[in-house]
Amino acid sequence: MYFYLSFSILIDFALTYLLSVTIRKYRSNQSTMSANPEQPNELPNPQSRETAKELYAQKKYKEALNEYSQLIEQKPNEALNYLNRAACSIMLMKYDSAIDDTKKCIELDKELYKAYIRLMKCLLIVGDIIQAETTLSRLLEQDPKNKAVAVHQKDLEYVKRFLKDGESAFAAKDYRKVVYCMDRCLDVSKSCIKFKLIKAECLALLGRYQESQKIANDIFHIHPKNVDAIYVRAVCLYFEDNIDKAFTHFQHVLKLAPDHTKALEMYKRAKSLKKKKEEGNAAYKSEQYQKAYNLYTEALAIDPQNVATNAKLHFNKGMVAAKLGRLKESVTECSEALKLDANYLKALLRRAASYMELKEFEEATHDLEKAYKMDSSREINRLLTNAKLALKKSKRKDYYKILGIDKNASTDDIKKAYRKRAMVHHPDRHPYATEGEKKEQEKKFKEVGEAYGILSDPKKRSRYDSGDDLDDIDNAFQDMDPNAQFRSFFTQHGGYFHDYFHFG
Repeated sequence: MYFYLSFSILIDFALTYLLSVTIRKYRSNQSTMSANPEQPNELPNPQSRETAKELYAQKKYKEALNEYSQLIEQKPNEALNYLNRAACSIMLMKYDSAIDDTKKCIELDKELYKAYIRLMKCLLIVGDIIQAETTLSRLLEQDPKNKAVAVHQKDLEYVKRFLKDGESAFAAKDYRKVVYCMDRCLDVSKSCIKFKLIKAECLALLGRYQESQKIANDIFHIHPKNVDAIYVRAVCLYFEDNIDKAFTHFQHVLKLAPDHTKALEMYKRAKSLKKKKEEGNAAYKSEQYQKAYNLYTEALAIDPQNVATNAKLHFNKGMVAAKLGRLKESVTECSEALKLDANYLKALLRRAASYMELKEFEEATHDLEKAYKMDSSREINRLLTNAKLALKKSKRKDYYKILGIDKNASTDDIKKAYRKRAMVHHPDRHPYATEGEKKEQEKKFKEVGEAYGILSDPKKRSRYDSGDDLDDIDNAFQDMDPNAQFRSFFTQHGGYFHDYFHFG
């Protein structure tokens, strides 16, 4: 009886122990499965992968990417999920994400050849030449005859060739060629920020600011801390003579990248140019014209590439030269300004004014006609009318000059001048001259008569001075007998004309 009870108690104890062990194991397993999503009961729905594939086939790349992301969350150590998500990122042009996923895929499965090919493709698109070369070496080791690899190898050599040519062209300051070379690199590396910004910088150096700014702005909006994008924007502002904004951009670049050599050099140059120009302006305002002229000349030597600012400096020199009475120099400086900026209205008007003062009326008229097309204001129309009139006057005989009098001469002055000039050029005063000399004196005698006929008549003189009906006035004297006019003058004003000539 005692034995039976002892045995029964032992069995109960054993059963209790086994039950407690079983419970502990069960609880332990439950805890482990909760922490480890790779447990069978936590496997994703087998339809999820098929759903992602279908979405990709339907070109719903964003939705497919989201599906693969969920698969990766559930099963983070499956290489193919990363590779497939990379394919979605490529179609969405998210190449950096695609590169990260393909690298993760290779980390999980170093023998997955397709991952290396996909990585190579992405590296070429973003222009990562060094990593592309490393990846290509691995591909060639595994399968040197692979056609896809051969295509990528050819593309890589293509980019390297034009990149090298572009670097040489940049060193030679052949910026047009650099733009061409970067365009060729971008044929393959469509998303390479570096190649785009090199192109943008060269476009700025070529004066194609809008194209340059568009490239830089597009990159800046996606990558607001890209120092080269900010630098290109600064260069454009500087070359467009927007110095203050350019300073802000240069300072931003140097704050983000203190060792940015190009930004530092151009910032110093911009400061120097601004300082020298402002000193010249101050000298001009204080009427220290020669000092201003010298300062503007010094400013022009600072940066020959800054076309917009240099055009203004040449114009300023033209203004100063005019103030100093050096009109031909004023014309030269304004011409230099117009070479840099063909639509520089102020330079065009200043050159026209200098031409007028130099009595080069045809050149003045040409400039003012161009200016009027740019700005059809009353003032420019008035200047153009005056220039045309002056040009018309310049092409006819200057009767004041013929008589040797100024334009304010009185009636008595005109009579005295006629008497004097007529006596000098009268044919009877030159009986022993050669035939050629006689003809020349006859011509001058006739011109003296024409001049007197116009200037002695108040109405005709007024018309002559105003430039009205000049051809009609000139034609009225074509058939006039200068000798008859001469006799009439001396008859009316005392004495017969023969009294003035006593030839033996």
